[in-house]
Amino acid sequence: MEWKSLNDFQQLNEIIEQSHNAPQVIFKHSTRCSISHMAKSRLDKHEAPQAIPFYYLDLLQFRSLSNKVAEVFEIAHESPQILLIRNGVCIYDESHNGIDFSDIMEQVHRN
Repeated sequence: MEWKSLNDFQQLNEIIEQSHNAPQVIFKHSTRCSISHMAKSRLDKHEAPQAIPFYYLDLLQFRSLSNKVAEVFEIAHESPQILLIRNGVCIYDESHNGIDFSDIMEQVHRN
């Protein structure tokens, strides 16, 4: 998995804009949480499709940005959490042990 770091508010705006052309994925990760490490480790075993960027958000380091993500996409904040963004809205989110690469890809191809 090649992660793109998500660490500022301008990037969030760019993700929203880019989601009108291709799905965007955001992974909110807590570096202090063993479940979050497990979810990230499972995702790291896969290769993201070239057309779909996977963004990594360290929610402890960028707490205000993480809160903004929850606000903008009108979802409850959880950690770890995966969000699939299409046409400016979150069409899929999952957390904790529910985070699964094949489920994410199924959602990408469904919508």
